[in-house]
Amino acid sequence: MVRLLGRSGARPNRRPSGPRPSQTTGPSPSPQRDTGTSHLRSALSGRSVAGQVFVLQVVIVLLLVVAAVVALVLQVRHDSTKEARNRSVAVAEAFANAPGTVEALRGPDPSAVLQPRAEAARKATEVDFIVVMNTDGVRYSHPRPDRIGKKFVGTIAPALAGRTVTEEIDGTIGPLVQAVVPVRAADGKVVGLVSAGITTESVGGAANQQMPLVLTAAAAGLALATAGTALVSRRLLRQTHGLGPHEMTRMYEHHDAVLHAVREGVLIVGGEGTLLLANDEAHRLLELPDDAEGRHVRDLGLTPDTAGLLASGRIATDEVHLVKDRLLAINQRSTDSQGGPPGSVATLRDSTELRALSGRAEAARERLNMLYAAGVGIGTSLDVTRTAEELAELAVPRFADFVSVDLYSAVLSGGQPEAGKALRRAAASGIRKDAPLYAVGEQIRLVDSAPQARSLGTGQAVIEPRLSEAQGWRAQDLERSAQVVEYGIHSLITVPLRAGTLVLGVVSFWRSQKPEPFDSDEVELAEELVARAAVSIDNARRYTREHSMAVTLQRSLLPRSLPEQDALEIAYRYLPAQAGVGGDWFDVLPLSGARVALVVGDVVGHGLYAAATMGRLRTAVHNFSSLDLPPDELLSLLDELVGRIDQDETEEGSSAPVTGATCLYAVYDPVSRLCTIARAGHPPPALIRPDGTVEFPDVPAGPPLGLGGLPFETVDLELAEGSRLVLYTDGLVEDREHDIDVGLELLRTALEQAGRSPEETCQAVVDARLPARPSDDIALIVARTRALAADRIAEWQVPSDPAAVAEVRASVSRRLAQWGLDELTFTTELVLSELVTNAIRYGGEPIQVRVLYDRTLICEVFDSSNTSPHLRYAAMTDEGGRGLFLVAQLSERWGTRYTPEGKVIWAEQSLPRDAGPLIK
Repeated sequence: MVRLLGRSGARPNRRPSGPRPSQTTGPSPSPQRDTGTSHLRSALSGRSVAGQVFVLQVVIVLLLVVAAVVALVLQVRHDSTKEARNRSVAVAEAFANAPGTVEALRGPDPSAVLQPRAEAARKATEVDFIVVMNTDGVRYSHPRPDRIGKKFVGTIAPALAGRTVTEEIDGTIGPLVQAVVPVRAADGKVVGLVSAGITTESVGGAANQQMPLVLTAAAAGLALATAGTALVSRRLLRQTHGLGPHEMTRMYEHHDAVLHAVREGVLIVGGEGTLLLANDEAHRLLELPDDAEGRHVRDLGLTPDTAGLLASGRIATDEVHLVKDRLLAINQRSTDSQGGPPGSVATLRDSTELRALSGRAEAARERLNMLYAAGVGIGTSLDVTRTAEELAELAVPRFADFVSVDLYSAVLSGGQPEAGKALRRAAASGIRKDAPLYAVGEQIRLVDSAPQARSLGTGQAVIEPRLSEAQGWRAQDLERSAQVVEYGIHSLITVPLRAGTLVLGVVSFWRSQKPEPFDSDEVELAEELVARAAVSIDNARRYTREHSMAVTLQRSLLPRSLPEQDALEIAYRYLPAQAGVGGDWFDVLPLSGARVALVVGDVVGHGLYAAATMGRLRTAVHNFSSLDLPPDELLSLLDELVGRIDQDETEEGSSAPVTGATCLYAVYDPVSRLCTIARAGHPPPALIRPDGTVEFPDVPAGPPLGLGGLPFETVDLELAEGSRLVLYTDGLVEDREHDIDVGLELLRTALEQAGRSPEETCQAVVDARLPARPSDDIALIVARTRALAADRIAEWQVPSDPAAVAEVRASVSRRLAQWGLDELTFTTELVLSELVTNAIRYGGEPIQVRVLYDRTLICEVFDSSNTSPHLRYAAMTDEGGRGLFLVAQLSERWGTRYTPEGKVIWAEQSLPRDAGPLIK
């Protein structure tokens, strides 16, 4: 009661004019029966002072009992542990010092002597076990014979040093204390160990003897507390038996203050419908006149249904009535249900305010739902424009009727936003499509007074509750602003898109359907919504920037066009993954002797690191191929390079090693129609014969690049003219739905149905095998073989005689005349003279000369020596050293190619303009 008065503040000024409650609402108190039973029942009641004293005394007694029991248990445990420790040490020392123990330990069968003794001593001393063991901890005795010969479980190192050790452990028989003592020989040497142990439960028992005494004392204490409480209760009841006028007046004033302070209307209506009492809240809710008490409820100006309910006296529970502009929930009960005077009591509760509060709660719930939907639905992709669209779509129509997202142009391409630059509308959404707002993609230059410009400048949200009166907004575009207001859009919130210190753009929320303008609560919601979206847009911007950099890097590393050559007719496809940039690559490399190298590789992973690694490997292949190395040797060098890259990356700790890098290298010779292939963990090539049959040649797989230590093998394939060699990366034949074997069979089916040209073959494979959303890059090369015509090849065997050089020059001159290349006769004779002379002078037999008429005129001189000539500058007095210099000056390219039988020195000359290659 005191608390209620404290909350209600000052006592109400007005008082009801009707009779007091003591005169109208209930019988007079009956005389109190002063019996022992009523005193005891009152004493045991927790609502009385005596009952509270009783509960307090019971709690104190229980705490004392619990403390005594706990102290007893702790003392017993301490005494039990101490007794167990003393007994185990005494028994172990007694047995260790017993006569015959040392002799038994040194005997041939210690267990036969010590086991019965130990068991007899254990039973006599009532310990749980006596174990005798040697200095290695191997048991000679144990209560369970099957454990004899096994290692003792416990600490024996101190005992081996001559000290006694005790320890408490949880054994299989429960908590116990065991002691380990040394057995000393006459010379003081420790020859064995004795351990005795006993459980603490075996030496306990005092608690069980003392517990009844403690419980008896507790029961006595409770009995005394009950008797004392009854006496105190009787005395209190006698002292408060009658109340004087002052106490009765004070009680009435307290009840009256509480009645008028509660925030619920209270009406007391007599049996004839007369209003006996109405508190202040009832007067306010029903708008009763000051003299309402004592009048009939039908004469108070209430609505007929409300007055009828109050006059009827019937029971009602939360019955809603419309009184003026309020919805009142009325509860009514009769006062004569337990012998009271006739009439009813009604309580009134204003549900209008409750419904308003419920509406605010519903708005808060919708706000939370919208923020949750923003966290889930915004940022589902790493695309800046799509993320902006998700924000606009989410806010319409749940928060605004129209939403526009304007971003700096640099943000759309992944760059850093620059303040002061023009904005571009990235996304827009609305309840209708014909709103006169800026269209998506339109560039917008803001004036300083525009709300969007102010948001960008201050970094804070700006609200324009009435656009028709916002002169700064209208100054942005007078004509369009008038159209917007005429369209019905009347309120605006602009919020800057901020990600950390970066301002990416601005979001505008427009309202047209609801007549009320945006308020401050809605500004806070808009800020939270935009803050969540800004993080996703910034993530998409960063991804776009990195993706653009990776794509640029990858495009710069991949071949922009294929080199000119006549040995192979080539078509290719490079299909990037749906997201990210991978490390797949390919190349076509012309080699000496009209040969062509095909290479395809794959670096596992996506992003800048995979693209950069791919570029390093492709550059390495370019460099190694210029040495005219066989495929297996080239892959070996590439493998060493990857190993060094991994080592460098590991030392720096900046990135992961190159794992999963694969490569296939093939060299095709149009003269011999041989294709030499080697692969390092790469999928095998496919071969389409001229008749359309498809096969996968058995090319040894080899380990992936970077493993090192394993050789690579080559395979020579003789390809008929018109054969198609298909090279690809694993993205074409592997995915999550099936393994590589299934993918190879599907590729075989697609190749069997492809057309005859490489371009048709590429397109057929892509149409049949390209997944809808590729998760990995795909590189595909289709090369159809050609052969150099026999009449475009000239070969001569040259004896190891300087006189043979003249015959070579004459033969070459005749062949060039047949080919119509008379312009090249002089230079060709000079080049071959120098190369053949070097072979005769420094090389070994056999010596062979071959001239090929391809896109260039190729001169080759073979000898069996592995010594390579070197270009040098001869001094004025030197007789030799000028031959290769002349060859280098007269030729477009020259070099040395090694073979298993020796070496080939070759030189290429450009053809005259009116000459051309002849490839079948």
